[in-house]
Amino acid sequence: QVQLVESGGGSVQAGGSLRLSCVASGSPHKIGCMAWFRQAPGKEREGVAYVDYDGRTNYADSVKGRFTISRDNAKNPLYLQMDSLKPEATAMYYCATNWKFYIAAMRPDEFDYWGQGTQVTVSS
Repeated sequence: QVQLVESGGGSVQAGGSLRLSCVASGSPHKIGCMAWFRQAPGKEREGVAYVDYDGRTNYADSVKGRFTISRDNAKNPLYLQMDSLKPEATAMYYCATNWKFYIAAMRPDEFDYWGQGTQVTVSS
């Protein structure tokens, strides 16, 4: 079992930055892939970025060049640096993980463990 706790959300004006953190506890040494997802009211949960077991990263097209996912060598904590934020980034952001080395696609069903989320609000 793994427990995930996100932090770092908040309110920011468009163009600003936020850094989200996700701390894993329980059995973090077994973690494979880790990802950030977000869900806005009335919308489906969507993948933002993930890092696989080997440290390779992948981003949603909407955030490429502005968001950076990272984690230390111990794979814990996981971070999401968000720069040049836009109002459409307003959502609840969730950290997720699994025991897999790799995933086929950045879909919610690829991940087994989820945090409670941290709210990000970007005003125009």
